[in-house]
Amino acid sequence: MDRLSFYGARGEPFFFVIDYEKKGIFVAPIQELKDIYFQTPSFRNFSPLALQPKILHKEPIAFEIYKKAFDEVQKQIHKGNTYLLNLTFGTPIVLSHSLFETFLATKAKFKLYFQGRFICFSPERFVKIEGNTISTYPMKGTIDASISNAKEKILSNQKEMAEHTMVVDLLRNDLNMVAKGVRVERFRYIERIEGGKLLQVSSHIAGELPGNWPSHLTEIFDTLLPAGSISGTPKRSTCEIIQKVELEPRGFYTGIFGYFDGKNLDSAVIIRYIENGTKPIFRSGGGITADSNVKAEYKELIDKIYLPLEPLV
Repeated sequence: MDRLSFYGARGEPFFFVIDYEKKGIFVAPIQELKDIYFQTPSFRNFSPLALQPKILHKEPIAFEIYKKAFDEVQKQIHKGNTYLLNLTFGTPIVLSHSLFETFLATKAKFKLYFQGRFICFSPERFVKIEGNTISTYPMKGTIDASISNAKEKILSNQKEMAEHTMVVDLLRNDLNMVAKGVRVERFRYIERIEGGKLLQVSSHIAGELPGNWPSHLTEIFDTLLPAGSISGTPKRSTCEIIQKVELEPRGFYTGIFGYFDGKNLDSAVIIRYIENGTKPIFRSGGGITADSNVKAEYKELIDKIYLPLEPLV
C-alpha cells in the first residue's frame, strides 16, 4: 500500500485496487496497466460494447444457511456487539456472454475488469478528493422507481432511515480521523440509478485534508478501510463478526478501486461484483439491523443479482 503515497508524492497518475481484508493490493501507473480496464466519471480506458448479456441461471445459498448466519448476527446485535452489519454471500450464476463482454455491456458510474479475475459495475463512490476536499457519499436504501409514491415511501421507511443514519455517523467519524472540518453537506437525498429504474438514498459528507495529502494516501486509505457502508458499525467488532458468519473471505468484493490523475482522486466500492470460476460467482448482500426480517433480507440478496444494461440518465 506504500505505493499509493509513492506515486501520489510524485504526482504520477496511477490506478489502484485494495481488497476488503487489505491483503490484496494492486497499485500501478496508468501506462503500465495490463488486462485491466476501468471507468470513473472522469476517465475510461475502453470502449463500451452494444450487447445484451443475461444471467441465465442463479443458484443462491439455501435459505436455511442464510438464516443461520442472520440469526447469529441478530444475537450479536442484541449483545451490543454490532448495530448494523452488511451480510453477504456468493451466488453461482450462468452468464450468456463472457466476463469481458458482460463488463463492456453493463452500465454504471464505476466499472472494473481486473485481469480476468473479476468485474464490477458499481454505483457507489467511496471517496473523492478534489483540491484538498475529501468527500464520501454513502448509499443506503433503494426502491423501485415505478412504485407509487416511491420517493416518499423510501424516505419515510424507519428501518431504512435508521440504517442510513448509522452509516452516515460511521463515515463522518472515519473522515474525522484523516480530515478537519468534517460536515454533512447533504443528508438523505434521492438519486436515480440503473437507468432511472431505481431510486437510491444517498448523503454527502466532506472534510479538508492538508495540502500535502497525496504524500499520505497510504495512511488515509489504511485508516478509512474497510468501507463503512459495506461493513457496519461499530466497525472493528462488526468486521470480526463478518469473518465468523460469512462462509469465506470476501477478497476483492467490497474492497475499493480508484484513479489518481496527478492532482485529484476518485474511488469506488467494489459492489455489483462477479468473480471468475468454474461458474461465475455474483456476490451480494444487505445491511442487517435489529428491525430486519430474514425473509426480506434473503430476497434482497437474490434481487441484487442482476445486470444493469439500460443507459444511465
